[in-house]
This record gives sequence, C-alpha cells and structure tokens, in this order.
Amino acid sequence: MTAIAILGTGLLGAAFAEAAAGRGDKVTVWNRTEDKARALESFGIHVALSPADAVRDAKRVHLVLKDDAVVNEVIAALRPSLHADAVIIDHTTTQPALTAERARMLAAEGVKYLHCPVFIGPAAARAGKGTILAAGPAEVFEEVHDALSRQAEHVRFLGERTDLAAAHKLMGNCYILGLAAIVSDVMTIGVGASVSPDDALELLSTFNAASIIGGRGKKMAQGDFAASFELTMARKDVRLMIETAGDLPLTLLPSLTQRMDALIDRGYGSMDFSVVAKEAVDHARDPDTPRGISVT
Repeated sequence: MTAIAILGTGLLGAAFAEAAAGRGDKVTVWNRTEDKARALESFGIHVALSPADAVRDAKRVHLVLKDDAVVNEVIAALRPSLHADAVIIDHTTTQPALTAERARMLAAEGVKYLHCPVFIGPAAARAGKGTILAAGPAEVFEEVHDALSRQAEHVRFLGERTDLAAAHKLMGNCYILGLAAIVSDVMTIGVGASVSPDDALELLSTFNAASIIGGRGKKMAQGDFAASFELTMARKDVRLMIETAGDLPLTLLPSLTQRMDALIDRGYGSMDFSVVAKEAVDHARDPDTPRGISVT
C-alpha cells in the first residue's frame, strides 16, 4: 500500500482520490474548503487540515489546484513536511514560463517535481481513463511511470523541458474549447436559418477533423498559404454567416472577422484563408521576426 497525498479536491481531484483509494493506495487529501474533502471520508480517505499534514507520510504528492499562484502557495505550505524522496506530481493547468521557473527553483532545492497536466474528466479519472502529459527529469518520470499508468490509460512523456507539458495542455484545451465554440456558432447559424441544432450536428458529422488537420493544417505549419479558398471569399462567407445568425449571439465569428479584415487590409486577400496563422509560423521559424503583420 503506497501512501499518497492529493491536494485539491474539486471535481477532478476528488475523482483521482476515489480512484486511488479503489486501487488500494493509502490516500490523504487536503482542500482549502474542508467540506469538499470530508465528502471523501466514506471511501476510506483521510482528511488533513493543512498541506503539511497531508504530505507527512506521502511518497507521491498530487496537486490538482487552480493556477500558478495557488500551486506556489501550497508547495510553500507543504515543504516543511515533504519527504526528501517524495515526488510532487503537479496536475494543475499552469502558465508555461511560470512552470519552468517553479521547476527550476524546486530542482535547486533538491525537490523532485514533475508537471503532469491531464486531458481527463472526473468520470474518466474514476475509471483510470484519459491522458496524462508529463515533463521534467527523466529519472523522476521513470520513478512514477507505473503509478501514472494506473491513473490513466495514456501517459505521454514529452521530455525534460519542464514547460512543455504546460504548453501542450494549453494548446489541447484551446482545441477543445475552440471546437465547442465552433459548434455553438454552427448551431447559431442553423437556428437563424430555421435549422435545428440536431440537424446542424448531423452536418458536422460529415466532416473529418483529422483530415482537415492533416491537409490544410499541415500546410499551415509549413507556411504554405497558396490559395484553395481565398481569404476574401472566406470573409464574404463569414459575413453571410453573421447575417444569417441575425440577433443571436455568436462566439468566434465576430473576432474572426476582425482578424480577416486586418489581413485583407495588408494585402493578404488573395492568399488562402489559413493565412491567419502566418505570424505564428513566421515567428516559429525566426523568433526575431516582427510580431506585426508585414506583406511578403
């Protein structure tokens, strides 16, 4: 039986705690709102009154917290009781640069720290499903790899660059949130044209997102913006979409029009609409490239 601590018992943290207890781990939890932690006692989980008390006997310390500021605060609070051989596994979604700085400071203090954000919902956490990303020292990852593999069905080690899992987590969440926003706008256009949300979803089911990413997405990453759907024509279609939605609120399209108009004003109208990615791709190839749009 392995003693672990889980600090932060919101929806995800609580689900991780339940699953760990079900696997036979000796689980201690802490949460700023004590009542949320107390709800886990029925699973045989011990509730600590402070972060320091929670980690006193733990071999693994899992953080499932709100943001960088809370992570720093909780780590400072638990440090006096942290075992020298314990590993802090931070599942919190955090800012990459701040994550790298935190990892650097903890490494200098001899603390084993691995940033492991997740693509897992509460139900998946209880079932040991989903994906864990990991970034940090390879020897620390190997030490906890088996435990992480019991926690989720997919564990991806991204390497020793300590901010990389944080970056991948934000990129992945952008994709998830963006898809939901796109679906919302598609439904809104449909309702504006007296098409039901169910029928709008049926239309979307005919598209293969992986094919779009592998086709146009790959060209975008390569900086290939040769037109197959000109930006000016795409902008016209967006105008029609907004007109069709009428007074119903849209999520992404209004900001997309601003971006398109800025690019058209600077001479990109005859290029493919995917030219919206040009600045990012140019900067990735040459970090000294000015961040403002320039016609080339």
